[in-house]
Amino acid sequence: MKIKDIHLSYCSNIHAGESWDATFRNLKIYIPEVKKRLAHEGAFGIGLRLSHEAAVVLERPDRLQEFSDWLKQTNAYVFTLNCFPYGGFHRTKVKEQVHAPDWTTEARLAYTLRCFRILAQLLPEGVEGGISTSPLSYRHWFVSDLEKNEAFEKATTHLIAVVVELVRLQQETGKFLHLDIEPEPDGLLENSEELIRYFKEWLIPMGKTSLAKQLGITAKDAEKLIKAHLQVCYDVCHFAIGYEKPKEAFKKLKQAGIGIGKIQLSAALKLLIPESPFERFSIGKRLGEFADTTYLHQVVGRTKEEGLTSYPDLPQALAQLGNTQDLEWRVHFHVPIFLANYGTFQATQEDIVEVLKLVNANPSITNHLEVETYTWEVLPQDTHLTLGDAISRELAWVKEQL
Repeated sequence: MKIKDIHLSYCSNIHAGESWDATFRNLKIYIPEVKKRLAHEGAFGIGLRLSHEAAVVLERPDRLQEFSDWLKQTNAYVFTLNCFPYGGFHRTKVKEQVHAPDWTTEARLAYTLRCFRILAQLLPEGVEGGISTSPLSYRHWFVSDLEKNEAFEKATTHLIAVVVELVRLQQETGKFLHLDIEPEPDGLLENSEELIRYFKEWLIPMGKTSLAKQLGITAKDAEKLIKAHLQVCYDVCHFAIGYEKPKEAFKKLKQAGIGIGKIQLSAALKLLIPESPFERFSIGKRLGEFADTTYLHQVVGRTKEEGLTSYPDLPQALAQLGNTQDLEWRVHFHVPIFLANYGTFQATQEDIVEVLKLVNANPSITNHLEVETYTWEVLPQDTHLTLGDAISRELAWVKEQL
C-alpha cells in the first residue's frame, strides 16, 4: 500500500512453501484477507519472496501472465523482492545455509538476474523496484584474509554483472531497478562500517574500471551507475543487534554516497543480564524456548566498556550465560514488531520507531518499507497468532507510526 510517497508491505517469506504454486496459493489467501482486515481500498503493494525454484517457474510467459492478471484483478502490485534465501526457508534446517549459494558463485548471480527480469515485467510504470540480497556470504566460511579477499573479488565481479544487466533493463523498459545488499550478524558484511569499506576498497575501485570498459563510459559515470544500482537493505533488526543507532548509520551511509533501497522493519529480542546466578538460570530457561533448529539466532553482547561480544548462535550464548561479563544481549530473532515486551525480555522496537520518524521527516531516505517477521512458526506458543491477524497487526502498527 502507498502512504504519502512510501510503498509499504510485508515480506511474503512469512509463508511456508518454496514452489511458485505454494507461493501463489498463499498470496491468493492472505493478500485479500489482509486488505480486508486493514480496510484498505487502494492498490496493495506486495513484498514478494521468490526462491530459485519459484523464480524458474514464474519466469515462464504463461505463469507470469497469469500472475499479472491476478495482480490487476486484486488491485495489487509488486515493488520489491526478497532474494536473500535461495532455497528452503521453512520447516527445514536453514541456519548458515541461508547464504548458500553465495555471491562467489554463478548460481547466485543467475538466480538474481532471473528475478530482476521478472520484477522488470511486474513493476508498474513510474515505480522503482528493488531486490534485497545476502551480505555476500557467511563470514565463518572463510578462515584467512586471503580467502576473504578472494571472496570479495569474486562477489564484486558478479555484482558488477548485475549492474550491467540493470542498465540494460532500464534502457529497454525505462524502469529503474536496484540490488539492495543486506548486512547481518556473521555475514561477510555485518554493519554500516563494513559495507562502506567494501564499497570504498572493492566495489568502486574494481567495479568502475570493469564497468567503464564493458559499457564504454568514463570511470566517473561508472561509479554513479554502481551507486545507483547497488544500494543497501537496512534491516532494522540486524543493525540493532550491532548496537548501531539508525540516525548515525543513515548519516554515515549518506556521506559515503550509498543509497538505502529498502528498509526492512523488524525487531530483535533484547535482555539485560542480571548479576544473580538464580536470575540468570531463570532467564536462560526462558530464553532457551527461542532456540530452534531452523534459523541461526546470533547473539551480540555489550560489555561494561561498550565492547561487543559475538556468539554464532543462541545455544553457544546460553552455554556462557552463567559466566558472561556482558551487560546486555541482543538476539537475532525477528519478533513481532507491534510488541515492545515479551515478559522477561524486550524488543528493539524503539529502533523501528526512530527509523519511521526519520523517514517521515525525510522521505528521500527510501520509499520502500517492508515488514519482515518470518519466525511465527518457531516462536514460543504464548506469542502465536493466526498469520492473517499477525500480518495485519504489524502493518496497522506501522501505518499508525507513519
